[in-house]
Amino acid sequence: MAGVRLFQPEDLDALYEISLATGLAGGDAAHLYEDKKLIGHIYSAPYALLDPALAMVAVDGEGVGGFVVGTHDTKAWEDRLDREWWPVLLASYDEPVGAGPSAISPDQQRIYRIFHPERTPVQVAESYPAHLHMNLLPRLRSQGVGSRLLGNWLEAARNRSVEAVHVAVNRVNTRGIRFWSKHSFVEIPTGEPAGRKVWMGLKEISPADEVDSN
Repeated sequence: MAGVRLFQPEDLDALYEISLATGLAGGDAAHLYEDKKLIGHIYSAPYALLDPALAMVAVDGEGVGGFVVGTHDTKAWEDRLDREWWPVLLASYDEPVGAGPSAISPDQQRIYRIFHPERTPVQVAESYPAHLHMNLLPRLRSQGVGSRLLGNWLEAARNRSVEAVHVAVNRVNTRGIRFWSKHSFVEIPTGEPAGRKVWMGLKEISPADEVDSN
């Protein structure tokens, strides 16, 4: 049975590895990338390093096999990344030359996003200010581990007075969409054309949300 604990600095490599191994709509993206850290640079490492109190990992006999990271204030977080995270990475990469992120390789698409970070739609960030990312390796799925990670994260978020949280799920990741729906997340209308992401949110976080182990 996997246990859940707070992130520790020595877990960072595992977060990068899990981000890559789940980076293709929940599946392994390793074959797509030459730079194996690009997904983690965007979706896990900055959270764990800049706000470790909201970063947790799931650990079994084989080591770290899952994580949840996030922030209590999406707008403030994106501003912080602009100040403290993206500039550090920019020094290590050259901006891709091309028409845009859809016209270049997977590595270049991620690098493009480092140079041109995406902002959360205003209506999502205002109505559901907190957000999180959670990823599990296949060996820890369907065991209630995701529910425990989520419950622990929600408890920590409530200590920061979080009342509403959102996630962004790849539209083709039907397993992920089912998980969030099962935990009372609902799709958030943005008024924008449907893209590759489905925005889902949970309001009125309560202790009952924390203990749901289904």
